[in-house]
Amino acid sequence: MARLRSEEGCPWDRAQTLESLKTFLLEETYEVLDAIEGGDPAHLKEELGDLLFQIVFQARLAEEAGWFTLEEVADGIHEKMVVRHPHVFGENRLNTPAEVLERWEGRKHSKSQDGFLKGIPEQLPGLLKAYRITDRARQLGFDWEKTEDIKAKLREEMEEFLEIFDTDRKKAKEELGDILFTLANLARHFETDPEDALQKTNRKFISRFTSILRTLKEQGREPKSLSLDEWDVLWIMAKDEGK
Repeated sequence: MARLRSEEGCPWDRAQTLESLKTFLLEETYEVLDAIEGGDPAHLKEELGDLLFQIVFQARLAEEAGWFTLEEVADGIHEKMVVRHPHVFGENRLNTPAEVLERWEGRKHSKSQDGFLKGIPEQLPGLLKAYRITDRARQLGFDWEKTEDIKAKLREEMEEFLEIFDTDRKKAKEELGDILFTLANLARHFETDPEDALQKTNRKFISRFTSILRTLKEQGREPKSLSLDEWDVLWIMAKDEGK
């Protein structure tokens, strides 16, 4: 990386900044997630390498700015993991994941509560961020007691949204956000990552829609020529085929 950034290196690499690399860091992270979902070890190894390269790249820019080195990054996470795992590197043994989580939450609660939600990354996707926010609130005792209570809240939010949908679009957008936030909270009680659930539905839609387009191509028909009823018939067919 040092050579790529040198005067004898690559013009593109030399032109990059921490800001310009943000998109690549995000893309490589999502490609790692795709590789995990795909279940191909060789592909996962390749994508982890690409992600590691982005970390090395960022650390090199920081070193050039005189902030820190890659070695200091590694030392920092090493120290953090030792401190966070006294049951492994110290004397206090814990035997179950629940015990570890209870100890970890207790350690966080011992700190100032003013910034309790500040540790949640600002750039997290909205549904996942809502999931994390409500989970943090739960750790301090602010949570619904029963799933049925959240379902009632969801019905309430839906009714509020539908009441103003045609009369106040600006307010309706706000209410839509409330619905999505409540759904993320419901997913947490359902022990489901809402982002993962939505991605599975996205993939299901892509599969079915692609199947329909393939059928239309075989029939020599243009998608835009179909009526809504015809779309419905083809959608049901794709669904019945298990797409």
